[in-house]
Amino acid sequence: MKHRRCTPVVLLGTGMSVPDRILTNKDLEKIVDTSDEWILERTGISERRIAPAGEVTSDLAARAGMAALDAASVSPEELDMIIVGTNSPDKLFPGVGPMVQSMIGASRAGACDVQAGCTGCVYAMMLASSGIRAGFWKKVLVIGAEALSRIVDWKDRNTCVLFGDGAGAALLGAGEGEDGVLAAEVHADGSLSDYIELPGGLAAHPATNETVEQGLHFVKMKGNEVFKYVNRVIPPFVRDLCDHAGLEVGDIDAWIFHQANHRIIEGVMRRLDVPLQKAVINLQKYGNTSAASVFLALHEGLAEGRITRGDRVMLVSFGAGMTYGAMIIRI
Repeated sequence: MKHRRCTPVVLLGTGMSVPDRILTNKDLEKIVDTSDEWILERTGISERRIAPAGEVTSDLAARAGMAALDAASVSPEELDMIIVGTNSPDKLFPGVGPMVQSMIGASRAGACDVQAGCTGCVYAMMLASSGIRAGFWKKVLVIGAEALSRIVDWKDRNTCVLFGDGAGAALLGAGEGEDGVLAAEVHADGSLSDYIELPGGLAAHPATNETVEQGLHFVKMKGNEVFKYVNRVIPPFVRDLCDHAGLEVGDIDAWIFHQANHRIIEGVMRRLDVPLQKAVINLQKYGNTSAASVFLALHEGLAEGRITRGDRVMLVSFGAGMTYGAMIIRI
């Protein structure tokens, strides 16, 4: 049988969209028992964006997606597929993907959502690149979008200080020559599913007065356990991924982690013996935007010139599931 060469995958453009409203740590001091110093010391977050009433995840996703298309001078009608990673969709169904498909006028495109916790960004990128490599699609718009402020308990100081709203997008396409995706891998450990969860509202705990009173419709998180798990699992995981790509850890030009906590990023980089300066960090401005955070950092890294043509970039995320994944791309 004749060997079929896989189609190379290239990054054509990126985009982002965040709400105008900024909620600072000082603002949070007026809402819950916390302080700017406490939040900064434990998370590195100074402020986050909050979507106004009437603005939902699909609105943010559509704007970010159009920004990526505009950056690449690609029209929505050229898209073959739209994949949205999100944990805060407008509704359980229909998904955000089909909503975006209609909103931007991508009349030829299929569309779906990926729900894999904060790792939804990497899962979505891996699915998109696999479809392009196999020849199913030529252009795929991948979006990470969240309106997490709608599912956060604003009385819980341990979670409400962490999250923000926003969306980021990456347009992948079929290319020629060298492949832009050097390696990718995803994992999950469902035995740790209670580390991060939103328990109320569906089959396990259908909505009742009792589930509302118990706050089961808000994000629940075992922050210390997540912190320890990520610092234990991620460093050897990304080392192995570099090995699979025939690279050394030092060959990676820029590191983009899920923007959850500055101390996590710092700890992982230290364990990898990589200078922190190689990490693109913007969580101080946006907080934890879950499946959107890697896309926001990738877009700003490119816009600010911290990532340039030819760079090898490591995208790493982790989240509810527990899921984790990484992808090495060449810009």
